[in-house]
Amino acid sequence: MMNLPCRRLRILLPLVVAALLAACSTPKPSTAPESAPGAVPGIADGPLVVPALSALPETPARPLSGKFVQAAWSDLPAWSKDDLRGVWTALLRDCRGVVRPSTGNLSVPARAAPRVWQPVCAAAADPSRAPAADNTEAVRAFLQNWLAPWRLVAADGKPATGTVTGYYEPLVRGSRNRGGNYQWPLYTVPADLLTIDLGKVYPELTGKRVRGKLDGNRVVPYDSRATLESSGRQPAAIVWVDDPVDNFFLQVQGSGRVLLTDGPGAGTTLRVAYADHNGHPYVSIGKWLADKGEMPIAQTSMQNIREWAKRNPKRVPEMLNANPALVFFREETIVDPEIGPRGALGVPLMAQRSIAVDTAYVPLGAPVYLSTTMPASAQPLNRLVFAQDTGTAIRGAARADYYWGFGDEAGAMAGRMKQNGAMWILWPKQAGAPSAR
Repeated sequence: MMNLPCRRLRILLPLVVAALLAACSTPKPSTAPESAPGAVPGIADGPLVVPALSALPETPARPLSGKFVQAAWSDLPAWSKDDLRGVWTALLRDCRGVVRPSTGNLSVPARAAPRVWQPVCAAAADPSRAPAADNTEAVRAFLQNWLAPWRLVAADGKPATGTVTGYYEPLVRGSRNRGGNYQWPLYTVPADLLTIDLGKVYPELTGKRVRGKLDGNRVVPYDSRATLESSGRQPAAIVWVDDPVDNFFLQVQGSGRVLLTDGPGAGTTLRVAYADHNGHPYVSIGKWLADKGEMPIAQTSMQNIREWAKRNPKRVPEMLNANPALVFFREETIVDPEIGPRGALGVPLMAQRSIAVDTAYVPLGAPVYLSTTMPASAQPLNRLVFAQDTGTAIRGAARADYYWGFGDEAGAMAGRMKQNGAMWILWPKQAGAPSAR
């Protein structure tokens, strides 16, 4: 990527901030980890190595909009009935993301304070103190011994509630070569895409990033989806997908798997992981369909949008281009098909144990007890999950995106999920209320 000298940025930024600040979002549930994903240490499964407390420098706390009231374990709905299968593996992965030293970079999502979590993660890594991973009651006892629940409350002091949606890792069919049915690209990051950290120039804009490109000596917003497709100067494609709607929904999910069904490598499956985006705000194609009178807004599920596209193939480009946002990807090898993509914390997501949150309220890495209901149902869904991802559509106290896992069944659940929910943050005892760095 290109970097402009600081002096030049000071001249250009006043002209572009207003135009670009509105274009800081993407449909992707996740954002890139604090370090480049390939550089994040210890994300693979294996022995957990926890740095000594002295190796974790103290950094200033980041303010959280969320308020917390200490609760009792008995306040958590059906806490004793959550069987906690998979939780120990998820906790060890979570520790790998949490106990990395904080850089103090305020343009990345807020993360649970590493020094606060070091004693808990050190105990989890110690075979003499850790429970057997498959002994769920021992896991529960460990959590209750080391952690305390805090209820997330709204600004008025009342228990916070929010919408809980779902996301998943889709599988699409593709080819390394363009041709035949394979006409819809998943692009790599363009060479001319600029990412500007405004806080490095103007402290009052700390935490704000904008994306654009150079047009002569001006910085302008980057191309929209439709503009880039018609420009004749597209970035390189990792693969070409055989269905435009599959291509679009993979971008909305932010990552996915591609089964190569033609050309080089046919028969193998690769992962495309979020790398960046064009900076345009996400526009819901469901709302576009409702505004056009094609279906009621309450019926604009992923499944119904697919059916509409089958009935109206000539209007599919018009529908998709209503959303100017575009996601760019990097290719990853799938080592273990049971391991999910990496979220914003930099660790692999676990099906039905990972969520995306608004880090203004809940820091990445925090264990969360989520109380909600199953998709399109009143059946309770009460589970211990981990805040390991983010998303620009995930805004507000108790707002969450629940990761269902990989494949069509997970997609069917995610596509129907729009429930109400509440949260309790599980935080180290003696550490006070949840905090972030």
